[in-house]
Amino acid sequence: MKRYSDIIVIGAGASGLAAAGKAAEKGASVTVLERNEKAGKKLYITGKGRCNLTNNCETRDFLSNVVNGQKFLQSSLYRFPPSYTVELFESLGVKLKTERGNRVFPVSDKSSDIIKALKEYATANSELVLNERVTDIKKVSETFEIKTERGNVFESAKIVIACGGKSYSSTGSSGDGYTFASRLGHTVVKPVAALAPIKLRTSVSAIEGLSLKNVGVTVSGDGFSESGFGELLFTSDGVSGPVPLTLSSLINRKNLKGAVLKIDLKPALSDEKLDIRILSDFQKYSNKQLKNALFDLLPRSLIPFIIDYCRLNGENAVNNITRKERERLLNSLKGLSFEIDSLYGIEHAIVTSGGVSLKEINPTTMESKLVKGLYVVGETLDVDALTGGFNIQIALSTGFAAGESAGGSINNG
Repeated sequence: MKRYSDIIVIGAGASGLAAAGKAAEKGASVTVLERNEKAGKKLYITGKGRCNLTNNCETRDFLSNVVNGQKFLQSSLYRFPPSYTVELFESLGVKLKTERGNRVFPVSDKSSDIIKALKEYATANSELVLNERVTDIKKVSETFEIKTERGNVFESAKIVIACGGKSYSSTGSSGDGYTFASRLGHTVVKPVAALAPIKLRTSVSAIEGLSLKNVGVTVSGDGFSESGFGELLFTSDGVSGPVPLTLSSLINRKNLKGAVLKIDLKPALSDEKLDIRILSDFQKYSNKQLKNALFDLLPRSLIPFIIDYCRLNGENAVNNITRKERERLLNSLKGLSFEIDSLYGIEHAIVTSGGVSLKEINPTTMESKLVKGLYVVGETLDVDALTGGFNIQIALSTGFAAGESAGGSINNG
């Protein structure tokens, strides 16, 4: 026996719960089908478990942080901007705080508080069915028929695909949304990793865990060059942290063969001023070995790595360092370079770049231009942005837009 709802939402992540809540506000009967044992599973791990809910900036500034889909997202973001999200969650009893870079977090620093509030918002007037993985969707006349892994059949006038992307598949984002949309006739832009660590060809295991702040980073290759400034973290075989993650989203569809990542450890100093600084330190530590004369210039754990990189002898006394050797040191500090191997795969990416083609979706309503009554939201769309709460806000804004349209049209005939 089929179970009927006006609207079926597939996926209880940020976009799906937003869509369900908004559609229910419009008076539609809504059922959310979630493959996992709980809602918002991916939200639990965002912001290192703190949930960077949104970025509290003006919409025009927000859009400048969108990598793919900037024009497409204008309508939903202006109607449901970060300020709307902040007001909604505070009305749901979640106290929020704004940190560096306009990042918004719950005061409790617990993602569970965000999930609980969003779930309560979504299910106040709708039904959430857990452990119900959808396996097939068909359009039958004017309705959709949805079959699940457990053998259940659901029917609805409208359907919202909110299955996420392919990153962190353990949270349920295994690309199901792409499959459903494709079967219904949509084009899917090939999904690739976005906001992912960068793997290097040179071993950096000796400095694994080292975090550098206020550094300049440039990635360049055949026909492209992208730069950033801020924080970088060395992993066992590459680099992560805010700047590399940002750069990864800008180069994830480039040919990385022969591409180079260059770190300027002292971006505030010109070559001339850095040379004066090095000479000053050498004079200060003139009777010490080189390995003991760089403590004012570099983190201790980085010194042996830099000395090896420069092909210098750390045992040499500073007053024996030649001008050419000092130049090698300076060049390394201003351009510590590594050949890029690749980006980490989608499994290690924060979000997915790629998804349902935006040309086939109405940017105001999120409804398909190909299949009436079908809506696609969140990471299932070919949209992605930089770090800082932008991607969750995109999920919420597109979800709200779809819910408002789908729910409103049910009662308006």
